[in-house]
Amino acid sequence: MKIIVAHSSPDLDAITSVWLLRKFLSGWENAEVRFVSAGDRIAPFDHTKTDGAVEHIGENEVIHVDTGLGPLDHHQTNDEAVCAASLTWDYVRERISGGEKWEEKQEALSRLVKVVVDIDHFKEVFWPDPTADHYEFSLFGILEGLKMQRPDEDDYYVTFISECLDALLHNFENRVWAEKELKEKGKEFQSRYGKGIGFESVNDTVLKLAQKMGYAIAVRKDPRKGYVRIKAKPALGVQPKDIDLTLVYEKLSKMDPDATWFLHVSKKMLLNGTTKNPKMRPTRLSLDDIIRVLENV
Repeated sequence: MKIIVAHSSPDLDAITSVWLLRKFLSGWENAEVRFVSAGDRIAPFDHTKTDGAVEHIGENEVIHVDTGLGPLDHHQTNDEAVCAASLTWDYVRERISGGEKWEEKQEALSRLVKVVVDIDHFKEVFWPDPTADHYEFSLFGILEGLKMQRPDEDDYYVTFISECLDALLHNFENRVWAEKELKEKGKEFQSRYGKGIGFESVNDTVLKLAQKMGYAIAVRKDPRKGYVRIKAKPALGVQPKDIDLTLVYEKLSKMDPDATWFLHVSKKMLLNGTTKNPKMRPTRLSLDDIIRVLENV
């Protein structure tokens, strides 16, 4: 039997370590997870029965993470760039040989693990406005809430947070992909509202990322479905609501009346296609057509 040992009331670091082993280490997909008091082991260490991080205990293969002072426990170092998850990620990465897709996934995983390292060393106190409520929506905030809602259910914490990590990995991969498309495919333009950028991409993450990077307007045309999404930077607090896509909406509706155009009540989001309304009809206009309208209204 393969067993992964973590400490009781596992934190995000320990759970991420378990997740990495189960998800990426060949043969460990169905490993049982057991819990010990922090710092403990399920058996005394015997260097004669150890193969790297794997210990042979009786008939079992065992890996300790974030406890037991083994290779995947960081508590014997003061290096704040290291945690159990980063040690586990290094261990897993050395044992995987993959193609181009694996190379792309590595970037996403490395960035995900870097966030776990920062959290494990309490670096969130240095984040912008660290007392802001929105941090309570973070994964480690959710884990703390789970422990209050369902105390002493260590297996549940691992299962729940592992599913969240699966989703976060997809999100990080989309982020890496979006950054690449911003750099390689983005078409910058100037509008009356400020600098804009357009893409032909199936990845909707490019829109939010472009807005976060400071673009006043971001446009995405889906090359498969033909849909167009236009988003303007939202107003902040009492600042003037200076971006209004009403004229853009009117112009595009005249140019392609057969398409379905939806102008959000905020006047900062103009949609021709959304997963929330599969009945919407895509436009025949090209990305360049849309950009020209935004440049000239």
